[in-house]
Amino acid sequence: MSYQFSREDYQRRTAWYAKARFGMFIHWGLYAIPARGEWVRSVERIPSGDYDPYMQEFAPAHCDMMEWMRTARAAGMQYVVMTAKHHDGFCLFDSACTDFKSTNAPAGRDFVREYLEAARACGLRAGLYFSLIDWRHPDFPHYGDQHHPMRDDPAYSNENRDFDRYLTYLHNQVRELCTNYGKLDLLWFDFSYGELRGEAWKATDLINMVRTLQPDVIIDNRLEVSGEGFGSLAACAPTPYHGDFVSPEQIIPPNGLRDAEGKPLIWESCVTMNNHWGYCATDHDYKPASMLIKKLVECVSKGGNLLLNVGPDAQGRFPKESAEALAEIGRWMDRNGESVCGCGPAGLEKPEFGRFTRKGERLFCHVFENTIGPLPLFGLKKEDVLSIRRLADGSEVPVSASWVHSDYPDLVFAELGPSPLLPDPVDTVLEVQLRAGSVPEYC
Repeated sequence: MSYQFSREDYQRRTAWYAKARFGMFIHWGLYAIPARGEWVRSVERIPSGDYDPYMQEFAPAHCDMMEWMRTARAAGMQYVVMTAKHHDGFCLFDSACTDFKSTNAPAGRDFVREYLEAARACGLRAGLYFSLIDWRHPDFPHYGDQHHPMRDDPAYSNENRDFDRYLTYLHNQVRELCTNYGKLDLLWFDFSYGELRGEAWKATDLINMVRTLQPDVIIDNRLEVSGEGFGSLAACAPTPYHGDFVSPEQIIPPNGLRDAEGKPLIWESCVTMNNHWGYCATDHDYKPASMLIKKLVECVSKGGNLLLNVGPDAQGRFPKESAEALAEIGRWMDRNGESVCGCGPAGLEKPEFGRFTRKGERLFCHVFENTIGPLPLFGLKKEDVLSIRRLADGSEVPVSASWVHSDYPDLVFAELGPSPLLPDPVDTVLEVQLRAGSVPEYC
């Protein structure tokens, strides 16, 4: 029997996610010890014999999952996704399938369990990242693979490697995560490439198992694609293992995303705070909080989510720059989060001063840059505007009656006052209450 896509089931399970808008990605593992990024084994061609000993040093004395989750919550995030296992094969959970895991390290801790319990205690939706790739497993392709650390060394021939045996291992670990840790809100698989995509992973069997064990879980599209590519749901030809959302990486789609029939897609842009996912001690190129706030708003204005990454260090601390940026984002979200969570595109053209987001008949004008004279609200008529308030404090913003815009009678203008400086220099948010039905919903 061929796969039948159910739009009703899809919309039901993704409803919370399409409103959440802001999440935290956490990349953490053994690679925090060499501190040169999560791809260090591949980039530096490090054999297992030289990498495995890091496990005997993995004892993060300052890892407090409750503190991590409180930080995410204070930043205004609604969900979190943490690496259960990255490409190096090291598990942050107590897998019965391998000895290469945190419970066998000096830490002696099941960090996945601690993380999930902390996330739930903080009221966050919680998901797990799981790598389809495992550079340590003996049956995963070594020589000639695009990414394996030993890809250029003929001594690591693929003779006698049994990929089916590897797939059994992969499926069994996913089964553990779906069985032993309670309800999962999200599974973030990573990633497909070359011939390793779709049924190469026995993806139909994998997803049937996942959906049986976790019927409400949301799954990304990377059983089919990588950070590039949209997947079969976007093509309007969904496979049994289609993703529930598109996962552009290190880019915000220029115009949002629609499927082949022109309907809006659910998507999430995953973005690093500096230039690495895992901790890199020498990478201090952190994006300022002001930029990240505007990029979050950009995602929402285009109908997408922002999954912002943190790479804790070997001791289990968030980098100072990450913690400071998250605190600043949190202060802005505390005053303006209503214009982000639960919001989406406005159905209006992008204004020159910033962005629009919308929740029903509440239009949010994100003012990044002040104007000369009153602020023009393009696409609106005076009779459509019931009120304008500053979202941060509820103060009234009058509709302007100034003579300076008398040549533009068809436009409505907001009077921000005489100061050339915005009340919030990063993003001053105006809440415009619209007359019901005056502006069509985005579709």
